Amino acid sequence: MSTPPDPAVLYPDAAACGSLATALRAVAGGRLDAVPVTSPDSAPLLHATVAGTLLYREPLRISAWSHERRWSVRGEVRFQGMPLIDGRTDDLAEVARAARAWHHGAALEDIRRAASFVHLTGRFEVPGNDPARLTESEWQGMLQEASELEYDWQEAYQALIEAAYAEPALRALYPFTSHWALRFSTTTRPGLTFMGPCLTAGSDGMFGVGRGFITPDLGLFGTAREAVALAVRRLPAGLGPTALGG
Repeated sequence: MSTPPDPAVLYPDAAACGSLATALRAVAGGRLDAVPVTSPDSAPLLHATVAGTLLYREPLRISAWSHERRWSVRGEVRFQGMPLIDGRTDDLAEVARAARAWHHGAALEDIRRAASFVHLTGRFEVPGNDPARLTESEWQGMLQEASELEYDWQEAYQALIEAAYAEPALRALYPFTSHWALRFSTTTRPGLTFMGPCLTAGSDGMFGVGRGFITPDLGLFGTAREAVALAVRRLPAGLGPTALGG
């Protein structure tokens, strides 16, 4: 891998200001003057955070790319640490508009309207941390992610997520993935409690069910519905509502 250029070469505007945070204020034309925007001493040209007014949101994280001039943003919900928004752009003024909207507690759709590069992950905000709503939010994020993938096995993976969501017994559990294997928990993040089998979608169009991680020791099936049906049958009896984790 080639050595990245000096950040001051890629980001002379930030270098002239002394930090990405100060460059954001400059390009915002006064609109961020009263907003807490900071950059770390360790990499002031490459990173900045923007504090918000909503306690259940983490500060917006802004990162400059190391090999080309571009910025990424990530805005997370505080309790679970999962992204509500992300996005990338080569327009620092757009980043400043997104930062201002995030700080002021704008609705997610309004943040995207303020800065068109912002991508909504499909998750929605749950200020009271109701576990059933957090579970549904995570399912919505997973369904959207599956529909947006660009891998060869995207269709199979999407079919697996949709088939699992269609089953009430699985939909009531908190979903998560590891190496694109679909797993389930009886508690939400940040403290997951593994439950039931592991489901996988292969590039060969086959769907696996396993007791452990990834290995399909319970069977391989030609359709997602068959794999999901077995997963439902393998669930322990008497599972209660999903609880808060952590």
